[in-house]
Amino acid sequence: MNPFTDIRYLVLTGNYGSGKTEIALNAALEACDERKTTLVDLDIVNPYFRSGEKADILRKKGIEVLMPTFALTTVDIPALPAEIQSVFESAAEKVIFDVGGDDTGAAALGRYYPSFLKHKEETAMAVVVNCMRPLTQNMDDITDLIQRIEKRGRLRTDFLINNTNLGDQTAPEMVEKGEAIVLNCAEKLGIRFVMTAGMESVLEKCRLKSPVLPVKRYMIPEWMMEQP
Repeated sequence: MNPFTDIRYLVLTGNYGSGKTEIALNAALEACDERKTTLVDLDIVNPYFRSGEKADILRKKGIEVLMPTFALTTVDIPALPAEIQSVFESAAEKVIFDVGGDDTGAAALGRYYPSFLKHKEETAMAVVVNCMRPLTQNMDDITDLIQRIEKRGRLRTDFLINNTNLGDQTAPEMVEKGEAIVLNCAEKLGIRFVMTAGMESVLEKCRLKSPVLPVKRYMIPEWMMEQP
């Protein structure tokens, strides 16, 4: 079984800059062609580069989008609306949670632990890792992050996603090095499944041991967009 595609409740977490939101968007847009899909923006930490920014694109594809009250505003502490709890009783066949990627962000995840426990066999949590980012560049730091997320969020990590990249400057060697680090982390923690995500044009040049997950970039900052 591929936990990324074959699970009903997919929880994606990862530190700032890991690319978890990009992967959450890709997962939702891919799933919606075949299944009723909901994306839950549960990131209460990062006010930037959050999946809720692309709500219009998602809703046009029939994807339900739920996010903290006051998300995308200047309010410091977003509130979690009651509608989020409803996803555990809804008709959605695929629910993707985009969760803040440190132990503070995982606290929001822990709030729904009883519901996840009821759907244990239908739930999988992935930690997205970008080894080019601070705080996740080596095995010790990544392992520490994963353990803190698990403790606060009360969920076990089912698989890791190596999303090592440096934007448009990403080289195949970076992805391969990141994969080696993430595979070692998985072995240390007893995590059996690892995937490698990235732009298809880069992945096709890599020599990898893990299944690949091509992603399209949606969260491109305005200053990086080509001007007409």
